[in-house]
Amino acid sequence: MNDLLHKIGPYAVAMFVVGIPIYGVIKKVKVYEAFIEGAKEGFQVAVRIIPYLVAILSVIGAFRKSGAMDYLSQWLGPVTEKIGVPAATIPLMIVRPLSGGASRGILADLLNTYGPDTYIGRVASVMSGCTETTFYVLAVYCGAVGVSRYRQALATGIVADLSGFAAAVVITLLFFGR
Repeated sequence: MNDLLHKIGPYAVAMFVVGIPIYGVIKKVKVYEAFIEGAKEGFQVAVRIIPYLVAILSVIGAFRKSGAMDYLSQWLGPVTEKIGVPAATIPLMIVRPLSGGASRGILADLLNTYGPDTYIGRVASVMSGCTETTFYVLAVYCGAVGVSRYRQALATGIVADLSGFAAAVVITLLFFGR
């Protein structure tokens, strides 16, 4: 099976790029016109979400540059260490719900500093895979479609992120130990 996936893999994108227009032609869809209309709508959405992106990235930048993240990590570190959450991963836990790009930067820094095969590197990697950019998703997608009442979605996203962080610790301990 693995061999088959390695043989098909390089052609998968090409199959979609060719297959979707062929399917559209079979269904008698004006493929080019539909593509252009989708591109126009995509551009309009991009323009609408720019203010939300600027706001989130500005807040993250100010939080990091002010030293508040480092202070919070030092303050919470002794408590989180006792439950298996390395203090070094606290910045990742703070930024991950806000921005995927910023959290990847923190993850890369953790992996460069501690190594990918350390407890910190493994927990951080699993945390990145188990969680979502909740605030980013709410700001961008709800902002793009004009949803202003997303209280339940926010609470659900925060609970999901906290569950993902906890699951990352448990999974790392179960599969790799300390």
